[in-house]
Amino acid sequence: MSFLFGGGGGGSAANPSAQIGQSEVVNSATTEIEMITDLFSKLVNSCHKKCIESNYKDSDLNKAEGVCLDRCVGKYFETSKLVTEQLQKLQQQPQ
Repeated sequence: MSFLFGGGGGGSAANPSAQIGQSEVVNSATTEIEMITDLFSKLVNSCHKKCIESNYKDSDLNKAEGVCLDRCVGKYFETSKLVTEQLQKLQQQPQ
């Protein structure tokens, strides 16, 4: 953990630019965690609605539900990957 936040005993308290860098790393990590959490939440909600009936009959998933969830998650990630790639292409194009 000390590697990520400037190492131990290097006197970063006396170096304001080191503190700014540390703050940026923490903010970036926090933002990334929030994005991953949001993606996971959307994935769970979307696939749950599509694949699992609202009135539960069994405590375990049946085979059809398991297959549906597997396909849903695969499609969700594939779509997310394609959207990300397209957005990156648009950002790289000169305006």
